[in-house]
Amino acid sequence: MNIHEYQAKELFSKFGVASPAGIVADTAEAAGAAARELGGAGLVVKAQVHAGGRGKGTFKNGFKGGVHVINTAEEAETIAGQMLGQTLVTHQTGPEGKLVSKVLIAKSVDIDKELYFAILFDRANSTHSVIASTEGGMNIEEVAEKTPEKITTVTLDPTLGLQPYQCRKLAAALGLRGKLMNQAVKLFSALWNLYSKSDCSQIEVNPLAVTKDGEVMALDAKFNFDDNALYRQKDVVAMRDTTEEDPREVAASEFGLNYIGLDGSIACLVNGAGLAMATMDIIKLHGGEPANFLDVGGGASKEQVSNAFKIILGDPNVKGILVNIFGGIMDCNVIAEGIVAAVQEVGLSLPLVVRLEGNNVDAGKKTLAESGLNLVSGDGLTDAASKIVKAVAA
Repeated sequence: MNIHEYQAKELFSKFGVASPAGIVADTAEAAGAAARELGGAGLVVKAQVHAGGRGKGTFKNGFKGGVHVINTAEEAETIAGQMLGQTLVTHQTGPEGKLVSKVLIAKSVDIDKELYFAILFDRANSTHSVIASTEGGMNIEEVAEKTPEKITTVTLDPTLGLQPYQCRKLAAALGLRGKLMNQAVKLFSALWNLYSKSDCSQIEVNPLAVTKDGEVMALDAKFNFDDNALYRQKDVVAMRDTTEEDPREVAASEFGLNYIGLDGSIACLVNGAGLAMATMDIIKLHGGEPANFLDVGGGASKEQVSNAFKIILGDPNVKGILVNIFGGIMDCNVIAEGIVAAVQEVGLSLPLVVRLEGNNVDAGKKTLAESGLNLVSGDGLTDAASKIVKAVAA
């Protein structure tokens, strides 16, 4: 789950992370009022979407830039009016862009130096790591490729977290001394506190700014949260903006399904994440392209399977469907009943290949056979993948 910049600033305030003051607005008039409250001069208006590259983006109405410096409340109102209700296209949104429904009015700062700081879950080491660089305001992947010596990485003990001596080491690597080091250590500790207590999987501060007034501040941040821990993060869940997400993924989450939309034409309905990835791989091996990752889990109900099928059929890019079920905990007949219920409700004109193995497989195959559905059985995963790829290509 991602959040907007203005929501990140709310978390910064809650956990004591130094950041410029800001007020969110959803109308041009509210933007003008926010600017007057913050002091008018030396402010910035920032479009709020889940995407980077906003400053260099272009709105579909022709207005350029999702980030503008302004000096009066009237300017804030005018700029916000050009952004709100319009679609912003950046290098991260794709050509379809993102609709801007809110803007952030924030204090601008006179930057002396831009740095980079991030805390993330390090899967390679099964722990958390901190990454810092003197090259802030840039894509960290580009820095890693061209000047890797400018990146400092600290691996954390999962039981101890980020320690004060590590904060000092990171500050020193960023060239911060004296009062700046003290401020940085305080800010890094606050970010770790936020990261750990909010069940984040990533906090990326880019840029981390040193101002000409001698302050260290987080200007912008990208957050990711551990979806598996959201049940205990009600305040974070309340920040979710489903308008920024794939509607298919939103629908799937409502039914407890794991769904990720892809660009291919062969939909997959599978139980188990590992089997789902193997299914996508074998579709590609036979020359096809998967349209989604869809894991119904090990104990899905008939209703969940039925809703999963409806989500698949709602994707106009889908030209064929492969159901691949290995029943351990899962009852193959539950899958079969869900497929029949969904197809009877919404209809099916696409090729459908079903491979069932395991728990109660004979009952599942019987349910499908007696349903009258136009489907093809797969005798194993390779056979099923080959059949659906050929059917879609025909």
